[in-house]
Amino acid sequence: MAEVDQFDSALDLLRRLDPKHTSEHLNSLISLVPSLTEDLLSSVDQPLTIARCRTTGRDYLLCDYNRDGDSYRSPWSGEFETPLGGQGLGGVDDQGNNEGAGEGAVPSERVRDMEVRANEAFDVYRELYYEGGVSSVYFWNLDDGFAGVVLLKKVATPSGKSEGTWDSIHVFEAVDRARTAHYKLTSTVILHLSTGNDNLGEMDLSGNMTRQIESDLPVEDDTSHIANIGKLVEDMELKMRNLLQEVYFGKAKDVVGDLRSIASLTEANRDKATHQEMINSMKR
Repeated sequence: MAEVDQFDSALDLLRRLDPKHTSEHLNSLISLVPSLTEDLLSSVDQPLTIARCRTTGRDYLLCDYNRDGDSYRSPWSGEFETPLGGQGLGGVDDQGNNEGAGEGAVPSERVRDMEVRANEAFDVYRELYYEGGVSSVYFWNLDDGFAGVVLLKKVATPSGKSEGTWDSIHVFEAVDRARTAHYKLTSTVILHLSTGNDNLGEMDLSGNMTRQIESDLPVEDDTSHIANIGKLVEDMELKMRNLLQEVYFGKAKDVVGDLRSIASLTEANRDKATHQEMINSMKR
């Protein structure tokens, strides 16, 4: 009998569970099999958590890419800090070494300068496209370039029983070449929508989508990197939003429309009969 791969089994289980509670399911799996902690945290995208920078007072987003132990690095101050209440999942740096709070790996001076400019650029992007929400950008060094993640979160203002949350996670690598750079972008959108009223009851639509692209773009200086990354993220978000609206939402609307109706079944059958009678009369 073939040996069961615990990691593959855990991922398969997470795909079959309600995506709205991914963080809870992930913590449960980690408590059952602690040896899978780092593999699961680095492979499973979770809804983003908001924290406030103690130095600047600005909100930023927590994820595995700016975490070291119970500490998270603020993109605004560049320093590690432990959020109130703690997260308690442990962590490693880019080299796989466990480190204490406040001692995590930080980007080089050049990469940190680009990180600061990227945060400023995507803060404008967030305001223009999302009209609110929180954004954070984190960079780190690679041997032949640099990598990073662009995070965006928007929570819709609840109205009655309706609520919604959008989390987008864009992880990229930029490999420097002569006058160009090769970019590899992996984007994930985590969406949760719920609504309800007396006629239709409650409906919950949750899920995630991941897409990946690679592209070679011209580079003159470090500013070009910021513009290139911004263009890639903007184009990818537009494609994924259109795909969600046209395919996923459209399909969900068709399924719900076939299963549920505000009108009574008697009225629907009467309308159907009238429609068929008109068609038959036109054929005579």
